[in-house]
This record gives sequence, structure tokens and C-alpha cells, in this order.
Amino acid sequence: MQKAIIIAILTLFLNNTFATSFTTELKGKVIHNETGVPYVSVQVKGTTIGCVTNFEGEFSIENPPAGEIALLVNGMGYKTGEYQINNPGKNGAILLKLDKDEFYIDEVLVTGSQVGALRYLPGSVSFIQPKEIKASSPVSANEVLRAVPGVHILDEEGAGLRINIGIRGLDPDKSRSVLVLEDGMPVALAPYGEPEMYYSPNIERMNGIEILKGNGSILFGPQTIGGVVNYITADPSADPSGFISFKTGTMGYNNAYARFSNTVNNIGFDVNYNRKQAENFGPTKFLLHDINSKLLLNFSPKSRLNLKMSIYDENSNSTYLGLTQAIYNEGGNDYLQIAPDDNLHIRRYALSALHRYEFNSKLSLRTSMFGYTTTRNWKRQDFTYNPNASGLTGIVHGNENLPDGAIYMRNSTGQRNRQFEVAGIEPRLSYNYYLLGMNSKIDAGTRFLFEKAYEQRVNGTKANAVSGNLHTDEIRTGHTFSTFIQNKTLLTQALTATVGLRTESIRYEREIFRTSGKDTLIGNNTNDFAIIPGAGLNYNLNENMGLFTGIHRGYAPPRTKDAISNSGADLELEAEKSWNYELGIRSDIGRAHVEVSAFYMNFENQVIPVSESSGGHGAGLINGGETTHSGAEMSLYMPLNTRYSSKWDNSFNLSATYVNSVFSSDRYILHKTPTGSA
Repeated sequence: MQKAIIIAILTLFLNNTFATSFTTELKGKVIHNETGVPYVSVQVKGTTIGCVTNFEGEFSIENPPAGEIALLVNGMGYKTGEYQINNPGKNGAILLKLDKDEFYIDEVLVTGSQVGALRYLPGSVSFIQPKEIKASSPVSANEVLRAVPGVHILDEEGAGLRINIGIRGLDPDKSRSVLVLEDGMPVALAPYGEPEMYYSPNIERMNGIEILKGNGSILFGPQTIGGVVNYITADPSADPSGFISFKTGTMGYNNAYARFSNTVNNIGFDVNYNRKQAENFGPTKFLLHDINSKLLLNFSPKSRLNLKMSIYDENSNSTYLGLTQAIYNEGGNDYLQIAPDDNLHIRRYALSALHRYEFNSKLSLRTSMFGYTTTRNWKRQDFTYNPNASGLTGIVHGNENLPDGAIYMRNSTGQRNRQFEVAGIEPRLSYNYYLLGMNSKIDAGTRFLFEKAYEQRVNGTKANAVSGNLHTDEIRTGHTFSTFIQNKTLLTQALTATVGLRTESIRYEREIFRTSGKDTLIGNNTNDFAIIPGAGLNYNLNENMGLFTGIHRGYAPPRTKDAISNSGADLELEAEKSWNYELGIRSDIGRAHVEVSAFYMNFENQVIPVSESSGGHGAGLINGGETTHSGAEMSLYMPLNTRYSSKWDNSFNLSATYVNSVFSSDRYILHKTPTGSA
């Protein structure tokens, strides 16, 4: 027995020694103008073997393929480089030179460097990279977005099923003041008519998130007030790869995720599935399934098509009914399930296509097509604070001896059933040219978008009823046409000017077939048109420090059901508009990347919806009048590793925000909100 153990140990030692002695290593450095380029991707072409450079631009690839290989170097703000290497691992350290791409603004490579394209973006931008998502192992996107300066996250049910994002002091309720995208395409229920985020992209399958708050948001729209949050999914891998993960915890929490990806010839595919559930996640229980697939077709070096399909299904006992102040003050009811039979069912089917075609080195066309349908059926039990009301079940929550200290459940329900259909197409041209001897780039395009909403309210006559009497029934339709153009010119090697213009043309129609339990034939339509300009400057003091400033028109169209009343009257409701100003500085100080910006948002008329989701009673609009939001943001990122080969990816992140919001009406008071995270 002892002899067998000795032989086994000796064999293991010899195997390790043999493997170590034959390990090869390809070392080198990526530079621009003799300066190391940090955090750019270095990959062996046609494989998944690669790494990211350290802060000094150095890289090390263990066990590269033998013979002649090609290295692809990809860094945000730099032109992609391809380098042929003979006998890797035997030539010693190699030097790879990158050229700047001053006008890289089409999309973000989250694996690239923050030093580069940011130097030419006239506005505040934040990136959440894959390693940050992986390191935090978040339950929801709330956990990673909360660390972004200027972003305020409001938890709704604790699991992040419905994300509530507010930027720079704006109302976070259902993220209606923020444009949320996935791979550059909208995901809200209805981007124009009902921009609420009842569906939120699942963080498990994300490869990064970008947050744009400057005037660059006019390239997207229609929401240009708060900013743009773009979720980024991973492309198919070059070689077969996959994994299965499983997380479990208290409160019946289970999270299973599986992914497989590969590329065969010129076709890449990626399939992933996520099943997430909890039995008592605070006051919420839920079960969701999220299935996604992506197909990447490389027709030629000039033509590439990306197809994506998604299916999302969620059941949760989400509710708008919470604790009263008196119940909260009494304590001991933090996780009280007041309405356990309330049920929200979200089902979403989505299909999108993105085609890129390069006519030549100067001209390219990017065409995106998308369509999705979302069903949002919500059963909620009725309740009252009046102990003498009729139709009660006898179930009481709280202390009846306290003023407003008790909630009385009714023996009835309200089924709020809605279905949304959205389809759109957006061709976008990019052209590099010279203007009076100055290097310039222009982006221009149009977007056609159609949306339709079906809404019904069904009143049930029992506490657990799933059907009942049809109370309201209507259809809301929107046809929109957008145009946008943005030009960027390198006036000098240090100074870049960006000017842009967007137009939004919207036609709303509302048809009301039944209201208050009575059949009707009420209908009307209305239109809205807006011109949204923006301009910005970047001045790079040196390779490591730059200033940026910008101004743009903030715009948010009125919701269809707000623009046309329940009686069919065209209220001629104006869109929410503001002028947004920004001034900031970006700098690399030693190993740290720092960005500091100041902002000022001046609203002509800020519209604040009254909704149950925001704690209000009933529905409607509050005219906030002229309001201002001013403040400052700061972010600091510093890697702590001293060598690339470190097994641990250590970094320090710090963000801070100060917001001062002033409403002109005497209904409101000065509200100051300092926030920060590290």
C-alpha cells in the first residue's frame, strides 16, 4: 500500500515537472507612440487563446499554438491590428504597434481600454466590463449599476425583476426617463407610448453594460433626457465552449445557468438558458425562464449578419401593496406578504437582426431590424384602509388601534392585462472624409417604429378570481419616424468638435371600446414633432488628460394614454423638454483612471406621472413646471495588480454623485441627494 502511494506521488510529481518544462510563453508589449497601451485584447486568431494587457501594455500568453500564428490586437479607440508571428515562445518579447482610430463611436468593445474612444466622446460615459460582472456575481443588474456615478437605483421587490433607474436626479420609477437598450435595440414595453421597464434584461447573460449621459444620446432616442443604458451580450466564441453554473441560497433561492457557444466555418452560434426562482425573497416569490440564442453569419470580410432570438417567461407575486408608515414604524413586518395571491405574468418573445456592410474603408452601413411582443398580465387583490367598507374578506394586516395602522383586504380583484407589439428598422451610414483638410466622420440614419398596446381591466368578484367582468378595453397605436445625423471633426490633433441633430415625428391613436363597464366608441389621434440638437467639444491636454463639454436638447414624448384623455379628448400635451449641459475632465494618474464631470439640466416643463408603482394613489400627471437639476459626478478606477500573471484580478473602484434638484412650484421643496459607492 505504501509502495503504491509513493509511486502515485512520484508519478504526479513527474507529470507536473514534465508539463512545466515544456510550457511555452509568448510575451510582448502593445504600444502607441512608444507608450504602452493598457487593457487591450491580444488574441490568437481563430482560437479563444488570448489575454488582456496590463497597465503598462505588457501581455503574456501561455502555450500558444506552434508554428506561424496571427495575433489580433483589439482596443477601444485604436484600429484593430493583425500581426504574423513565427515560432511563438522562442523569439523573446515582441513589440506590437497600434494606430489610433479617432472616430470609433459605432459600438463599444467592453474588453478594450477606457483610454481611447473616451477621449473623443463629448460626454460622460461609464462601462461595466465582463470581469466586473463576474467578480460581483450579482443577483440582478441593480448591484452593478448602483456603482455608476449619477445613476440612482430603486429596488422594487429585491430581486431586480423590474429595474428602476434614475439618472442625475430624475424619477427612477420604472426607468421611464431613461432609454434602455440591449445590443443597441429598445426593450421597453413601448418605447414611445409606454416606456416603462416591466421587463428587465437578465444580468446572467450580459457581457457588459454601457451608460451614456452626454449629448451622444441623440443618436438613439426617443428618450434623450436622462441618458442611455445599453446591455451588451456576448458574441459566439471561435471554438467550442460552454459551462453550467448553479447558485443556491436561503429563502428558496435557486439560479441555474447554462451556455454553449461555437463557430463552424463562417457560422457562429451561442445558446443560453437561465432558470431562476425564489420562494420567499423578502416578500416576493418568483420563477422565471430566460432562453436566448444568437447566430453570427460571416458572408465575407465586408458583410456580417447577427441574428438573435429571445424567450422570457416570469411568474411572480409582485404587488404594489406595501406597508403603511404606521405598520413600518411598529416594526416586525419587513417581509410581510400582504397580498400573497397577487400574480404578475410577464411573457416576451423577441427577434432581431443586425447587418453590417463595409463598402470600402470609408463607408459602411449598419442596419438593425427588431420585433418583440410583451404580455403583462397582473392580478391584484383589492384592499382598503376603511374598516367599515363592504366586501371585506376579514383578513387584516397591521394594528387596527393605530391611525392608518391597518390594511383590510377586499373579496375582489382587478386583472390589469396588457399586451404590447413593437417592430422597427433602422439603417445607419458611417462615412469618413476630409473637410478642408481635417479628418471627419459623419453618422446618419433613419428609424421607422410601430407599436401597439392592447389593454383590458377585468374585475373579479372573489379574492382569488382569475377572471370576471370586463371593465375597460382599449387599443393604443403609435407610428414614429426618426432621423439623425452627427458629424465629428478633428479640428487639430488635440481638439475635436461634434455636432448632431435628431428629429422625432410621432402619430398617436387611442381607441376606447369599453370604460367603467359600459361599451363605448371613443377615439382620437394626435401628433408630436421635435427637433433635438446637440454639440460638444473634446480637448486633449496630453495623452493622459482631456477635457470635454457638451450641450443637447433633452426630450421625452408624452405617453399615448396621457396625450388623449379617457373621454377621447386631445389634451395637446407637450413633450417633456430640457436643455442639458455638461463639463468634465478625464485623466490617467499613474495607474488610476479618473473622470469628474459637472452637469446642469434645465427643464421647461417637467412632467411627473402619478402612479401606484411610485407610491401614488390613482393616476394622472403632475406639472412640475420649470425645474433644474445640477450636480457633479466622480469615478475612480485603479488596478491593484502589479503583474499580468497574477491569479487574482484586484482593482479599486470609487464613485460619488451630488444632485441638487429645485422645483419652481411651492408644492415641492429643495431636495439634495448625495450618494456614493466604493
